[in-house]
Amino acid sequence: MQFKHPELLYALFLLLIPIIVHLFQLRKFQKIAFTNVAFLKKATLQTRKSSQIKKWVILCTRLLLLASIILAFAQPFTSKINTLKTKKETVIYLDNSFSMQAKGDKGELLKRAIQDLINNVPENENISILTNNSSYKNTSIKAIKNELLQLEYSSNALTTNAALLKSNTLFKNQANSLKNLVFISDFQGITNETPIKTDSLTNLHFVKLQPVNANNISIDSAYISNTTPTNIELTVKLKQSGTGIKNIPVSLFNDNNLIAKTSVEILNESSTTFSLPTNTVINGKITINDAQLQFDNTLFFNINNGSKINVLAINKADDSFLKRIYTNTEFNYTSVLENQLNYNVIDSQHLIILNELSTIPNALVSALKLFTNNGGHILIIPSNKINKQSYTALLSNYNSSYSDFIETEKRITTINYAHPLYNNGVFEKQVKNFQYPKVNSFYNFTSNTGSAILQFEDSKPFLSQNKNAFIFSSPINTTNSSFKNSPLIVPTLYNIGKSSLKIPNLYYTIGRENTFDVDTQLQQDDILSLVNNTINSIPKQQYFNNKVVINTSENPHIASTYSIQNKNKTIKNVSYNYDRTESNLSYQDLSSYKNATQSDSITKIFNIIKSDTKVNALWKWFVIFALMLLIIEMLILKYFK
Repeated sequence: MQFKHPELLYALFLLLIPIIVHLFQLRKFQKIAFTNVAFLKKATLQTRKSSQIKKWVILCTRLLLLASIILAFAQPFTSKINTLKTKKETVIYLDNSFSMQAKGDKGELLKRAIQDLINNVPENENISILTNNSSYKNTSIKAIKNELLQLEYSSNALTTNAALLKSNTLFKNQANSLKNLVFISDFQGITNETPIKTDSLTNLHFVKLQPVNANNISIDSAYISNTTPTNIELTVKLKQSGTGIKNIPVSLFNDNNLIAKTSVEILNESSTTFSLPTNTVINGKITINDAQLQFDNTLFFNINNGSKINVLAINKADDSFLKRIYTNTEFNYTSVLENQLNYNVIDSQHLIILNELSTIPNALVSALKLFTNNGGHILIIPSNKINKQSYTALLSNYNSSYSDFIETEKRITTINYAHPLYNNGVFEKQVKNFQYPKVNSFYNFTSNTGSAILQFEDSKPFLSQNKNAFIFSSPINTTNSSFKNSPLIVPTLYNIGKSSLKIPNLYYTIGRENTFDVDTQLQQDDILSLVNNTINSIPKQQYFNNKVVINTSENPHIASTYSIQNKNKTIKNVSYNYDRTESNLSYQDLSSYKNATQSDSITKIFNIIKSDTKVNALWKWFVIFALMLLIIEMLILKYFK
């Protein structure tokens, strides 16, 4: 028991006064003589005895009466904590990711959670609420009730630890304050996160909301599996969790026109293929009908008019291998001899290849420096005999240089699988032992800031990248190297060409770093926009001579097909879809969070919080007790003879 005004308890010393008065017995008995002495003696003894008992009872009653009044003024109360001396803070994390679309026993998990919050949190209590895409600090349920009722699902899903760390930032930096962190989520996804440590004064409460069933079908991905002169084969991959489905319809739209429909049987995974005409702009949409989660029932994609990559090869060696790689289906390949180069065509290129030139003219060095500064890419293949001065002038722009020419055989044994040239599905797995290409001679190559793509057995670079320059350290003609006969040459050179102009993919995923190039020329102060119906956003963009590099991450945040426009003129289209991570309805095990209170009900958790901080005032009981003692004293004085 605690007291709101404990200083008043000193008044209990006043109880000594009636005790002292009683002990002194200020009232004396007076003796009177009667004739019948024996009878009067007995009556006197009985009167004195009963009087003493009555006085002790009245004394105790009055002492209890005064003590009750003093305790009532001191205002006693009980609670599980020192409520009057401890400030309380409540932070609520409300998961509004797409997996919260799942149906519980009372409707969608998120909508039910919002209603339970409104019903259980006092309207004017100071709280902070965090969602996946917004936060409300030091507010009240009454102030943000409308915002909560209109809360939309977010494609930005946070891990448990990330949400906990973000929630902790909403607490005030106050010592000795009681912190309640309420974490409301379905805890979708399996993770091996190590639980973070929370403040000893932070009470962690997990509300794990669970759907009625964990069945869900999603359109996982789509890709072009084959291309012919007349048709494009589009493969659609579907995934399912829970009970398998024998017949799920899959529809394909171009804009709003249904162009194909099929049905598939799915157990865990399945796929189907659609045939589309080539050289046709398609703003595609693939749909299924699944009642559980809605966000993964649609996948947007688009096929634009073919933008070809301009490749210019300046040759002194045979370029037949380049012609076989840079075919006219995807590239505009131009081949010139070093003495026939027209410098005016350089600005219109995306990739320039120096194919074993002995000398690089100063004019070409200057033109290539300006070309790469404006976003162009170059590929340098040295010859057996180079003019070091001219190569040094060029390579110095990329913090690189050639030195000695070594005529020693070396094998190319190391592939940098993490490099962008190879991390897009070129290899199904990392190969440790293969038929290594070799070279008979090479240059000692140094690069201060470059990254190695292919390496010799002694870890020296065979092919490296520095900024927009790809540089071989050895000639690759068949006399000097077997690299041309290696399976590595096609994906390596092909992806170098593709990286020089990043044509928009079939679609992109919202929330990731997405970069693509738009092959266009802008006038001064022109800006490209992403437009869809009422949505008009300006992405990050960088303008070069013959292209614009666009970078997007969280915006746009709504899945759809967007047109890339310049002054209301559409250049091409690009599609965005939500991440499919939350389509798999598997849930975390929270047993590793030892110090957290866990429940499946928001009401239960807030009842626990209220009981922990509830103040039980007792002063009313002491007032009632004092009144009862007063009545008892009056009855004793009247009826106790």
